[in-house]
Amino acid sequence: MWVYIWIAGLLSAGYVFIIYNYIKNWNLLPEWKTPIDFSPQTKITVLVPARNEAQNIAACLESILQQNYPENLYEIIVMDDHSEDQTAEIVHQYLKKNVRLLSLEKILQSKKITAHKKIAIETGIQQATGNLIVTTDADCIVPENWLRNIAAFHEIQGKEFIAAPVNFHKEKSLFEKFQSLDFLGMMAVTGGGIHSGWMRMCNGANLAYTKRIFEKVNGFEGIDSLASGDDMLLMQKVAAHAPETTGFIKNTETLVLTEAMPTLSSFYQQRLRWATKSSAYPERQVTFILAWVFFFCCSIPLSFLLFFFGGWNFLWLGFVQIVVKAITDFIFLKQMSRFFNRLFLMNAFIPSFFMHILYIVIIGICSNLSQSYTWKGRSTK
Repeated sequence: MWVYIWIAGLLSAGYVFIIYNYIKNWNLLPEWKTPIDFSPQTKITVLVPARNEAQNIAACLESILQQNYPENLYEIIVMDDHSEDQTAEIVHQYLKKNVRLLSLEKILQSKKITAHKKIAIETGIQQATGNLIVTTDADCIVPENWLRNIAAFHEIQGKEFIAAPVNFHKEKSLFEKFQSLDFLGMMAVTGGGIHSGWMRMCNGANLAYTKRIFEKVNGFEGIDSLASGDDMLLMQKVAAHAPETTGFIKNTETLVLTEAMPTLSSFYQQRLRWATKSSAYPERQVTFILAWVFFFCCSIPLSFLLFFFGGWNFLWLGFVQIVVKAITDFIFLKQMSRFFNRLFLMNAFIPSFFMHILYIVIIGICSNLSQSYTWKGRSTK
């Protein structure tokens, strides 16, 4: 009994330590402000992989075309990944507006591949005329100063691999608000982790890197066996080669928005897709931290379950663990929701808190039992 109590206590203390370090390093990370007189010199290629995005691609392209950035210094390449809807036809309407369309179906000619998104990005980079590659997803909306801030950060800070914030919007339900709160926490993990060098995470919906650094590390070579990982695995690969070249833009004017998963099924498939690549992270501390959080969350329901076999000590232990996690998470998420002007999401904190525990436990277990998931109409490993 006492061995388990000591283990649960250690897991709880470790969780507080992990979150405290994210908060501390997020606060130490300077907020980026692009100088008013900044005059960009960087030619940018924006890559937008798209599969069955007829409902979203027009809004995405409209937001990119409204950039506060010289028109002669950026281009947009949409890589159509075997779409079965009207995605390509919609993109054709924008081809005279600094937009190009690449059809993977024509380029690959039925060649069997596993990592479709990585192939799409590699194909786009091969066709890119820009020195700086910026990626986003076809279901995203970008702000008007998006490219200006990224270019300034690249030119002034000299960073060659740049992560930037992503969040959800247009929440219609408690479930979607839970996802938004969870993503706010991920932004602190991303920014604080990169700033400290403790761990490097990023999101392909808002990512930039030079063609030079991509080619220097031989692109996705060595990580191309996994369907996902075009963002984090690449970033950690770059960091292993030149850690000083990575950075995070802490700036609300660079925030890319997308919508949360509307159903439990789509959410499960999305998070399973993310989790299946965790064992492949070159930075082993990332896997260690994720495992620590998983075991801590597992220990909470286990403590309550052991009450029926071991008595009141386990019940009190479970309550203490809940209080420790709740206070830690509340401080953490309130700070992040304030920074991104989304304090209203804290109204959903209590139910989201319990949903988070269930989510970590279920996805953690399922991702270790099965590496298969369905995404964009494909069954993938």
